[in-house]
Amino acid sequence: MSQSTSKVEKKAPVGFGKSALVFVLTFVFILSGILLFGTSAHMPLVLAGCVAAIVGVASGYKWNELEAGMSDTIKASAPAILIMLIIGMVIGTWMLGGIVPTMIYYGLTWISPKIFLVTACLLCTLVSTFTGSSWSTMGTVGVALMGVGSGLGVNPGMTCGAIISGAYFGDKMSPLSDTTNLAPAMAGTTVFSHMKHMVYTTTPSYIIAIIIYAVLGFSVVGENADLGTIDLYLETLSSNFNISPVMLIPPICVLLMVIFKVPAIPGLLGVAALGGIFAVVFQGAHLSQVLASAYTGVSMDTGVEAINKLVNRGGLSSMLDTIALILIALAFAGIVERTGMVHSIVEKILTHAKSDKAMMTTAVFSTLFTNFATGVQYVALVLPGRMFRETFRERNLHPKNLSRILEDVGTLCAPFCPWSTDGAFILGTLGVATAQYAPFMFFAMFNPIMSLICIWSGWTIQYMDPAQKNEDIIP
Repeated sequence: MSQSTSKVEKKAPVGFGKSALVFVLTFVFILSGILLFGTSAHMPLVLAGCVAAIVGVASGYKWNELEAGMSDTIKASAPAILIMLIIGMVIGTWMLGGIVPTMIYYGLTWISPKIFLVTACLLCTLVSTFTGSSWSTMGTVGVALMGVGSGLGVNPGMTCGAIISGAYFGDKMSPLSDTTNLAPAMAGTTVFSHMKHMVYTTTPSYIIAIIIYAVLGFSVVGENADLGTIDLYLETLSSNFNISPVMLIPPICVLLMVIFKVPAIPGLLGVAALGGIFAVVFQGAHLSQVLASAYTGVSMDTGVEAINKLVNRGGLSSMLDTIALILIALAFAGIVERTGMVHSIVEKILTHAKSDKAMMTTAVFSTLFTNFATGVQYVALVLPGRMFRETFRERNLHPKNLSRILEDVGTLCAPFCPWSTDGAFILGTLGVATAQYAPFMFFAMFNPIMSLICIWSGWTIQYMDPAQKNEDIIP
């Protein structure tokens, strides 16, 4: 008993007033920096972290406690950071190896402009469902689709929105996804029960998104396609790269990697190395060029500026600015989590949630708030999951209601936040800012709305038997 008590012993959370001040200043710093001074979110988040640390120390926390909070949060996200670095290497070697240019070439040849957005969404849905990773999907197939969209004259924001919608479908629904496993673990239910319950909000949201992409394709995209530009792109790609169906072997290897359950980090390192081999064997590149592409990306002049922008990218170093933002966001999240600032605000709001519907609605907006307040998708699943788990049980609400809310909002709304780890990754990988792609993230846009519709209509909301109340995992 004494061991358990000492293990969980911690200081009282920072009060509501101080916590609210920290988050208000955080949003003021970030929005002022981006909108008024045209800077990135890096320094505003540093300032916000300093404010949070000062408030934490003033509230009785020692610096080493805050430092431990930052270290724990960063340590938990270390695999994701490593994956991001490796994806930069994959993009670089796949560009030099002609793999991505081949995918762009065939995409321009086979895909009709009118169905491009639908095709992009469906293709990313397929890949993300197989891999369980939105980041891997965007860093491989997504990069190629951005090139295809550019050649077809599609608005980059539309292309990126369709890619994200498909990529995050698998992140939400694939049993291989880390968030699909994390959300039910936090809520207290099984993965299978969680996935079945998500179908009710995911299916209508996804269908609506596909319909809108189809309408946009026929009404907007088709009008912008320039056949002369497409021919120029095809000619330029074929003259600078050896285009062949053989170049599609590495993407197939990614799918095989999933089938044989190869861990993400060694698997991605393998396909990055495969891209380097293809560069030497099929594109005539030297080893020094392969190493340079893996670290600094591709640098070549194809004779067409638009193609230069498509292929001159990638490399481990291209991810460093993004990783800097992610580390800063993780440090900030570690401070506010360790000092209980998010908990204080949510608890204050929860005191006014008298009915089950009001309480579940509070869970929705608390998850959204945590997403924007911390900028870290995992924190947006863990913190609300911890805070609402017992409250749901006390009201006999089945935990899968909570796990669905965590995914509908915590997983899907992360890319809407420009300073989040997801927003930073998308900008660094696909080259599109949040303000450009956010209006076209229809799947992520409608899913939280469907979640609220289910809550307030009572549709699919399930209660548990009293006998189940004390069970940790409910089938």
